[in-house]
Amino acid sequence: MTITQPDLSVFETLESEVRSYCRGWPAIFDRAHGSRMYDEDGHEYLDFFAGAGSLNYGHNNPVLKRALIDYLERDGVTHGLDMSTTAKRAFLESFQNWILRPRDLPYKVMFPGPTGTNAVESALKLARKVKGREAIVSFTNAFHGMSLGSLAVTGNAFKRAGAGIPLVHGTPMPFDNYFDGQVPDFLWFERLLEDQGSGLNKPAAVIVETVQGEGGINVARPEWLRALAGLCERQDMLLIVDDIQMGCGRTGAFFSFEEAGITPDIVTVSKSISGYGLPMALTLFKPELDVWEPGEHNGTFRGNNPAFVTATATLEAYWADGSAMEKQTRSRGEQVEQALIAITEENLADVKEYRGRGLVWGMEFHDKERAGRIAKRAFELGLLIETSGPESEVVKLLPALTITPDELDEGLTTLARAVRETA
Repeated sequence: MTITQPDLSVFETLESEVRSYCRGWPAIFDRAHGSRMYDEDGHEYLDFFAGAGSLNYGHNNPVLKRALIDYLERDGVTHGLDMSTTAKRAFLESFQNWILRPRDLPYKVMFPGPTGTNAVESALKLARKVKGREAIVSFTNAFHGMSLGSLAVTGNAFKRAGAGIPLVHGTPMPFDNYFDGQVPDFLWFERLLEDQGSGLNKPAAVIVETVQGEGGINVARPEWLRALAGLCERQDMLLIVDDIQMGCGRTGAFFSFEEAGITPDIVTVSKSISGYGLPMALTLFKPELDVWEPGEHNGTFRGNNPAFVTATATLEAYWADGSAMEKQTRSRGEQVEQALIAITEENLADVKEYRGRGLVWGMEFHDKERAGRIAKRAFELGLLIETSGPESEVVKLLPALTITPDELDEGLTTLARAVRETA
């Protein structure tokens, strides 16, 4: 498609240089519906980005939009801090009935500030308070957020450097398959824990993503996650699963750790929990860990009631009927995998690996700059995709869970063309 260069002058002169996504997608977007976005000139884009995982149910999902409009039109409470409201009650009851109880999960629900990084900050603070220790173990190529505590357990050197101060009390360990299968799982980690001369302070907790999204779509095996859970139990460390991008059905099940059959001590959830892209976050933890004093962790916007409304509507529409959403996501994931197999076979010398689960997939190339060129060409062809990995070397696919098979085929065909035309 032919795109006329829009007038971006007000963004370039007034908005900070920190802006990023808009640099790769030089359009001025105006409308969005389902898996499509439209710029102000009427050009159409198929969205394989989904708000970085915040729009698992598509843009302006009509079921969620109707619930939100009805709530606003009756003057429902918008801002409530942590006051009790009908909207919060409805969400808590729905979350308990349709998510926690069917999975036999015992969690208490905490509403931190409405961002993923705030959920992580509260999880780290709680783990330290419960265990009386400062150290937290994270993993190579992890990403947990951009505030200081979250950055301290993030692996990306560029993002860590932005802190401007030393990031302390975090220790990285090798993620699954970091040594290409040459070293037994947790050999180094457990040896350090048991050696009184290792210099590793006893950790309060370990924080992990089951699939590292920003880190390059690195998928942890279920057996690796089970071994990690066992290690944490033996060594008296809490296990925190960061499910901010991979939760809410992204990998198939509502929580990404379900496949491994583990029950983390603490779970962080954000991004698509509101269903509509409205800011919202949860920190979930086992009841015995609920040692907070009133107000010990709070935030002005943790009572975003419109987000509670759309979150409740999301649970009712997509998760109250059991496993239908999970089955659909797995089916769509198989569709993506078959397309990536075909792209790999066509570009055998260039594709290093493809990997993923559910509806999160990545394709890595031997030429580390290739992914950026593919994303640029895809945009020119009307497809929104981003890159990930420490050197942006992975093409990342994150379509809405509600995308149709035809839309998925359309986007995957465009991706194959972008790969072909950037060889």
